[in-house]
Amino acid sequence: MSPTPAPSSSPDTNPLLALSDNGLPLFDQIQPGHIPEAIDALLANAEAAMLKVTEPTFPADWQALSANLDVANERLGMAWGAVSHLKSVAETPALREAYNAAQPRVTEFFTRLGANETLYAKYKAIDAQTLNPAQQQALKNTLRGFVLGGAELQGAQKQRFAEIQARQAELGQAFGEHALDATEAFSLLVPSADLAGLPADVLEATAQAAKADGASSGMHKLTLKMPVYLPVMQYAQSSALRETLYKAHVTRASDQAPPAQNDQDNTPIMRELLALRAEEAQLLGFAHYAALSIHPKMAESSADVLRFLSDLADRAKPFAMRDVADMRAFAAAELGLADPQAWDWPYIGERLKEARYAFSEAALKSYFPAPKVLDGLFKVAQTLFGIDIRPDTAPVWHPSVQFFRIERDGQLIGQFYLDPPARDGKRGGAWMDDVRARWLRPDTHELQTPVAHMVCNFSGGQDGRPALMTHDDVITLFHEFGHGLHHMLTQVDEHDVSGISGVEWDAVELPSQFMENFCWEWDVLQDMTAHVDTGEPLPRELFDKMLRAKNFQSGLQTVRQVEFSLFDMRLHQDDAPQTPEGTDIQALAETIRNEVAVIKPPAYNRMAHTFSHIFAGGYAAGYYSYKWAEVLSADAYAAFEEASQTSGTVLDRATGERYLTEILAKGGSRPAMASFKAFRGREPNIDALLRHQGMASEAA
Repeated sequence: MSPTPAPSSSPDTNPLLALSDNGLPLFDQIQPGHIPEAIDALLANAEAAMLKVTEPTFPADWQALSANLDVANERLGMAWGAVSHLKSVAETPALREAYNAAQPRVTEFFTRLGANETLYAKYKAIDAQTLNPAQQQALKNTLRGFVLGGAELQGAQKQRFAEIQARQAELGQAFGEHALDATEAFSLLVPSADLAGLPADVLEATAQAAKADGASSGMHKLTLKMPVYLPVMQYAQSSALRETLYKAHVTRASDQAPPAQNDQDNTPIMRELLALRAEEAQLLGFAHYAALSIHPKMAESSADVLRFLSDLADRAKPFAMRDVADMRAFAAAELGLADPQAWDWPYIGERLKEARYAFSEAALKSYFPAPKVLDGLFKVAQTLFGIDIRPDTAPVWHPSVQFFRIERDGQLIGQFYLDPPARDGKRGGAWMDDVRARWLRPDTHELQTPVAHMVCNFSGGQDGRPALMTHDDVITLFHEFGHGLHHMLTQVDEHDVSGISGVEWDAVELPSQFMENFCWEWDVLQDMTAHVDTGEPLPRELFDKMLRAKNFQSGLQTVRQVEFSLFDMRLHQDDAPQTPEGTDIQALAETIRNEVAVIKPPAYNRMAHTFSHIFAGGYAAGYYSYKWAEVLSADAYAAFEEASQTSGTVLDRATGERYLTEILAKGGSRPAMASFKAFRGREPNIDALLRHQGMASEAA
């Protein structure tokens, strides 16, 4: 089937070639049929700009290059970013086809641009002393990017490098599509009697989903989407039902999935990606892909990362083993489960937490209606950073999407889209991405303000009632908004290093994880909770119980993250066994589990086959970044805890201003370590993280 044609489309009417009155994508008008024409026009414009700036007479001048090349590339990038975003949040078969047809051409252009020797020479000839500090950092990053982009390769090696980039883009896209399709392929109709234990809002949502599919009354539709899957694993009393969903979830897009889904098996994609990454690293002179990935990051080497992860595992494992022992004893004594299986652990954990701390996540959820949570989140940011956040208007891709503006001292400084609920055609997880960056434009000499979109997959509201959020949902929302603040509160005028641009990958999670800490503060929760039925705020007694349970199974969770990070790093360090078919990914996964994990999953578990972070999301040999940056974020938050000893609140404005000035506002205009030291007055240490997670005593 061909992509849907755009009716009477022309450069004047194609929404990908135009912007709204406030310079934003026309998300409500873009159709798959618009994509070919727009990409043709924008690629031609970018190609012309590249040819112009590589002419012998064109000056090696930063501003001149930016006014021509960067302006054209930004327009192309913004349009392609809109298409990519729509594919992530509103995918249809026609959109997938149009995207996949255009992607190779976009990838080829940017690969060729990044490997252009003449352009590389132009940038090398720029006198850095004529640039301001942000431009100097951007130039440094640009020159490194040319090297890593193959600009110093010649002949057949350069051609092969380009082929590798194109194929990797294609494979990464296919990996994500298989994961989405496999997730959406599963559904299970079950009667109410089989769902004992599930929260009322989940029962209501699954009943409505079954009714929409024409099922009879009393039936419920279960899926593998998180707002359904997770509550089933935590609350469903039926072990058989939990097992059914667990097996479907951990075998998605793998050789263990049902035969009807054989065409979604990601095994060959993963093996080919790993081979291509290893070849790319060798072409660029690195021992393995892990070394290439680490090169532009904060960490000095993959060996340093492995030492960090091993040290963290050693510190956390005693706590994790205690967590499992507690659950085993509770399961045997209270639940009649003498030999818990993989699908039992979430259920046991939730029951143990309820018994130990006398509260349940399901009861807590009633105090977190989404509108109230959002108001509380905004109040935190407004208090700390002296900003105002208010509703705004822009074209959106779905009725549930909201749009906001951020002002400071009456001046617009940023805008953002917020898309919270899960739905069909939307990939799982949560993420923040940029629509455009802050930039003092060299073509108009006007300041362009940054715009972001933040996407989650929470439960939606039912029957006119507001959506209710779990506390984990609240933490996720704060996390993504932290990314958004990093992007939108920048004061850097050079777009390549403003906001999140140019920030080392293993430091980019600092502002997001930093914001999570406020979800555990009484001062904050008072203003962001209101019972959905009574409007009463969260009782102090329930908060105290929640706080006591904060570090429940933190050792187990830390070990799990370390397991994933070690798997990722060693996979890209060529540590996995090799077979005639390629890398034996599963063998390495099992090796890492035997070394680190305290709960062993069944042999059919294929976690790696939907590990989109490393196979389709830019975190290859970089998943450790979450734990690495958590050290930074916990230490940064400790400054607010210290200030609260004097001010009486962690929402300390003076500390917030310093954090804004030294970390958020600086973006990528200087190394992350320099920004951290400017804020904290020293290098980071792990003490605050261990204290926050209740693992300080044995680690001391």
